[in-house]
Amino acid sequence: MLSSSDLVMALKAAAEPTRLRILALLAEGELNVKDLTRILGQSQPRISRHLKLLAEAGLVERSREGSWVYFRLPVAPMPAANPLRVPETLAARLLGALASDDAVLVRDRQRAEAVKREREEAAQTYFESQAGDWDRIRVLHVEDAKVERAMRETLGAGPFEMLVDLGTGTGRILELFQDQYRRGIGLDLNPAMLAYARTKLDRGGVGHAQVRQGDIYDVPFDDGVAQAVIIHQILHFLVDPARAVMEAARIVAPGGQLLIVDFAPHELEFLREAHAHERLGFSRQVVSQWLADAGLDVEKTLDLAPERSAVGDRLTVSLWLARRPGVGQISYTTTASKVFERTA
Repeated sequence: MLSSSDLVMALKAAAEPTRLRILALLAEGELNVKDLTRILGQSQPRISRHLKLLAEAGLVERSREGSWVYFRLPVAPMPAANPLRVPETLAARLLGALASDDAVLVRDRQRAEAVKREREEAAQTYFESQAGDWDRIRVLHVEDAKVERAMRETLGAGPFEMLVDLGTGTGRILELFQDQYRRGIGLDLNPAMLAYARTKLDRGGVGHAQVRQGDIYDVPFDDGVAQAVIIHQILHFLVDPARAVMEAARIVAPGGQLLIVDFAPHELEFLREAHAHERLGFSRQVVSQWLADAGLDVEKTLDLAPERSAVGDRLTVSLWLARRPGVGQISYTTTASKVFERTA
């Protein structure tokens, strides 16, 4: 609930044609300032001013990705009485009063679709340039479908108030678990991969997930904000994987879970030079100790070994599931729906 002064401020911020158009566009997915200037045909300073007013009024959220800033509509707090009901924000209520066939809004949506198509084509070009290397690694281990089934079964059905995917890459994990969280956030350092993930999620209609630029060693969230955290096939690229596990554990809420998926120990040395693997897999004992040192209880470990074939040595995929001691079920009343971002 808003105070009378906050409500008046929000209504004043929305009561301007361009700002209302911006809210309508953000209801279809997150956009940056450059996107909005192209769609609305207005200058960058003017669009930035409108966004500043909307953000100050709490009608939009912002996140920085390098030199760009992305904007989205906020998510409403989950009601304690009925945690399965998705509540409406003030912005959503205001937009609900708009006619969907309004000529100006229809034109804005068409321009937004054109901008997103251009973004998608650029991201797809990058993805295709990298796909060959990924395919050569994929044939060395058990099928992706088997790994993904095991991940879903191991993590459980949730529902999770917030799921964080560290090193999100193409955003596949956010897609895989989309029916098990109310809000999903993927972090990755690579802007090109983030662009691909963003368009992939948009195309798949996964509107309750976003991706952001972020460092796995310094996750920009407060302690204990996520009911589920996933690190999928990332640790073997890292110089200091133990530090990454410690940082991931920090944001796990009481009763929440951390799922790690990576390779078991192997001797495929060519992966170091050809594919930038820092580590040739991890033993159960090593990762389990990292999790324990981070204050989590290891609940399950699982190895998925491929069949032997003419390919020669192949990779076993291992899963570790750990839980933060505390409340056994998700508490919708103690975690706000927004992401708490740490301040320096």
